[in-house]
Amino acid sequence: MTSTLERKDSPQANGDCGQPAGPEHFLRPEGTGVDLVVLESRANAKGVREEDALLENGSQSNESDDTSTERGPEPPSPLKETSFSIGLQVLFPFLLAGFGTVAAGMVLDIVQHWDVFKQVTEVFILVPALLGLKGNLEMTLASRLSTAANIGQMDSHKELWKMITGNMALIQVQATVVGFLASIAAVVFGWIPDGHFSMDHAVLLCASSVATAFIASLVLGMIMIGVIIGSKKMGINPDNVATPIAASLGDLITLALLSGISWGLYKELESRAYVNPLVCAFFLSLLPIWIIIARRNSATREVLYSGWEPVIIAMAISSVGGLILDRTVSDPNFAGMAVFTPVINGVGGNLVAVQASRISTYLHMSGEPGEGPGTAPRKCPSPCSTFCSSDVNSRSARVLFLLVVPGHLVFLYTIHSMQGGHTTLTLIFIVFYMTAALLQVLILLYIADWMVHWMWGRHLDPDNFSIPYLTALGDLIGTGLLALSFHVLWLIGDRDSDVGD
Repeated sequence: MTSTLERKDSPQANGDCGQPAGPEHFLRPEGTGVDLVVLESRANAKGVREEDALLENGSQSNESDDTSTERGPEPPSPLKETSFSIGLQVLFPFLLAGFGTVAAGMVLDIVQHWDVFKQVTEVFILVPALLGLKGNLEMTLASRLSTAANIGQMDSHKELWKMITGNMALIQVQATVVGFLASIAAVVFGWIPDGHFSMDHAVLLCASSVATAFIASLVLGMIMIGVIIGSKKMGINPDNVATPIAASLGDLITLALLSGISWGLYKELESRAYVNPLVCAFFLSLLPIWIIIARRNSATREVLYSGWEPVIIAMAISSVGGLILDRTVSDPNFAGMAVFTPVINGVGGNLVAVQASRISTYLHMSGEPGEGPGTAPRKCPSPCSTFCSSDVNSRSARVLFLLVVPGHLVFLYTIHSMQGGHTTLTLIFIVFYMTAALLQVLILLYIADWMVHWMWGRHLDPDNFSIPYLTALGDLIGTGLLALSFHVLWLIGDRDSDVGD
């Protein structure tokens, strides 16, 4: 049998290259009729680990079977991901993330009755925007570190320390600025309908938001680094576990910190009003230090300059979702919606972040943004190619979509058992709720398939640009569909569900 691998893009395929760095040539033994020429690989530039770390199925292995044995020492076999293995790896962090969002919803259901939320109503407006923004930052960090771990950029201690310091400084810059902008947005949204402005309340919002963002980023950043390093050592794809954990812990920790800090600073308004501006000034004064550290790191320098557009636009999108939530919950008929909003938005954001991170890692295996075969279709893909093809990313989309119903059933039962939400779980309520959740995730997974490839084709790193847009859209779509479901339930007279109790 004759087997020939020809190189089409190089004259060295003829075997007459005299350069010592050229590929090895295996001469044809007499009578065997075998002529094998080893293909050049991008691994010469990025290291053999980049190819080893590609956690894909057998559709990619066909190209590498003939070349992997001619590289000297045989590298470890890449991990093959089936639908079962993807689901198994995603299931635990997905449930953990879901219970985190349930806890965040229960916290929101409790703190909305605190004096600070009643007297400084802008804090309630601030909640969705700040939670969404912090989630965007942490999931972007998790996606960025997951990709770096998968392509071998965190294998040595020097590279690992470089990635840690640069990314921790970067998220402190982003969190401080984003927290400040979120407080401004909350002040504006609170001032427009009422026409009343209070400087004390504005400073309180600024101090609470910036302090919450800073502390939450520090804690969550350290947790994410530990999760990703541990995942790699255990042979688990960090893309499958890092982003859901980041999202769940981000919501819960950020909401708890925001509630506690705002409550404490509110108590200081009467006796020591100067504490609020001092807190705000302290955290803002640390910005130059984090900027200098992030600028000196080549891994984060580009994001420091170019990573603001998606975060700011995502803030605007999340603020629209927050406005929908504020208007809906303010109606006594729909007061029970507050506890379900973090859950449906968190689950949708978690699942689409996993998919976006996986697609981004897959594209990074072919090189830098804008490079590689099959680069970024500019047109919208068909739903069949997104969900029904044999591609590994389509397989993961199906697995993630199938997790929606059983996951939400578990979370709804948990909320019902904890007597949260002021809503009885009738059959018609569950049907409407599940329809909204399924439609939200279906839309988000389809948009992720298009957006990540589109950004890659425009030489933009999807790890830094796609997740903020996708999670913000998840907040907007989830809140809108949930509010619509509550309105329809009320209109058709499902009084048994006690929607407005």
